[in-house]
Amino acid sequence: MINIGWIGCGRHASQMLLPQLGRNGFRIAALCDRDGAALSQAAANYGVTALYDDFRELIAHPGLDAIGMAVGPDLHRMASIAALEKGLPFFMEKPPAADAAGAREVAAASRKAGKPVIVGFMKRYSTGNRIARNVLDGGDFGSVLGVTGSYMTAPTYFQGEPDYTGFYLHHCVHYMDLIPWFAGSAFDDMAVRTVETAPGHLLLHLNFTCENGAIGTIVMGTIQSRGTPTEDITIMGDHRRIEIENVINVRYFRDPPFKAEDPAASLAGGADTLSWTPNFTAAANEDHKGYAALMADAAKAFRGEANTAPDITDGVSAMESLERMTALIDDDLRRRRK
Repeated sequence: MINIGWIGCGRHASQMLLPQLGRNGFRIAALCDRDGAALSQAAANYGVTALYDDFRELIAHPGLDAIGMAVGPDLHRMASIAALEKGLPFFMEKPPAADAAGAREVAAASRKAGKPVIVGFMKRYSTGNRIARNVLDGGDFGSVLGVTGSYMTAPTYFQGEPDYTGFYLHHCVHYMDLIPWFAGSAFDDMAVRTVETAPGHLLLHLNFTCENGAIGTIVMGTIQSRGTPTEDITIMGDHRRIEIENVINVRYFRDPPFKAEDPAASLAGGADTLSWTPNFTAAANEDHKGYAALMADAAKAFRGEANTAPDITDGVSAMESLERMTALIDDDLRRRRK
């Protein structure tokens, strides 16, 4: 059992992360939050008696094996470095810092301490995305030639931030990690086009190449309702493609024969389309968003076991790509606002 001290008891942590700890080998030994009501509720939910309102005091709590955190970018950077200086591995929600420079500070502290820092890029573990990655790794798909993705949200989610800082750091950063992960290579060239209908209402298209030659387009923005599905990905190969809809529906198109003029046409197991969608009526503990699988991999990292958890190196890469993209967005918006 890994004794973890957890910082941040807000809505996201309480609903998405804290429930995954016990099922993956963690024991919540101490909690920290400046919001007394949120702290008390989390403590009651998990039977925790060691409570703090200062992250430094929590990090000093005796007997901890690791620290976890879901608060915000500035505190992610400060608390992770403080924990690493105490020799404690760290899990943090994305983003790892407010900027790439801060993420690089965390990476340097991780290397110095010789302890892992795991970053909450849970989209790698979402059911449809994981199935797609396994298909790519299976050997039959061949090279990824292109990736297109659409990942939208609503203006109300980032209300009060018409400079889009929250949108970039908490939303866009996911695809700065996920799309290169699918392509198997870091971004290379980038170009951006934007449409802004009102402050806080932004649509952007990012065209990119990857270092391995793959190409693609990412569509993101704040102009869709969060009450509708807002995510679609297509991975293109030579006579192969994978489509992932809403992280749960997967279709793998291969190279079937043309059937319209063949009276004997049937379904070919090795060529026709494979598809998968979950059975939501099953009495099973589903994890389609991927938070439980992410925390399971984090536990492996903390125990020194083999794992594929996204770490601070991935966080640095995502933040560097995000800064490149946002600089292009800012330039395009300034041009369009003149």
